[in-house]
Amino acid sequence: MHYKLTTQEMTTAYNTQWEIGVKRTVKPGKMELCSNTVLHYYDSPVLAVLLNPIHAGTKNPRLFEIKTSKAFVADRLKFGCKSQTLTKEIPLPEITTNQKIAFAILCALEVYQESSFTEWANSWLFGKNRTADAYAAYAAAYAAYVADDAAYAAHAAAYAAAYAAYAAAADADADADDAAAAYAAYAAAYAAADADADAAADKIDFKAIAEKAMQYV
Repeated sequence: MHYKLTTQEMTTAYNTQWEIGVKRTVKPGKMELCSNTVLHYYDSPVLAVLLNPIHAGTKNPRLFEIKTSKAFVADRLKFGCKSQTLTKEIPLPEITTNQKIAFAILCALEVYQESSFTEWANSWLFGKNRTADAYAAYAAAYAAYVADDAAYAAHAAAYAAAYAAYAAAADADADADDAAAAYAAYAAAYAAADADADAAADKIDFKAIAEKAMQYV
């Protein structure tokens, strides 16, 4: 099953207007993501919501199941194809702050294995130490992003993680201890990232990570 977000008025980029049951097609030619040569979609409703802040950034979106053409392009985070038809509207997944933080941490762990970070990350995931909350998750994920910009897959993984955590951070309050923990996580991640991130990120299954993150409360 494939999924698409629209505005409340059922529009997307380039003023494309959608209706349930009506096929939409873009011009022929080479397919390129983030352009008017494709129609974008996701392979998970949860991933659609988690990644919305770094893609369309649609405010108060609606979510639809869709039928797509067979040929597609992808970048591990989203997909694009030549034609789509909305088949039915479905409820947006309800995603908590902790689930957003868990998604960020799980993504970062895929590309970054520095011992002090993994110790903190696993402590958070097992509910033993959540003092740093969203701010430390954001700092660590963003550090993984900036530390190896040359590795596209690692870049994509940490980009997704950083913005998921950033969205969560907007709902969180930080005191001095939290700020210190966030800075420490950032410094450790920035200092120790290495070339292994690229190979690790090639194997990332974002859909599976998003589903796993939903287990956290």
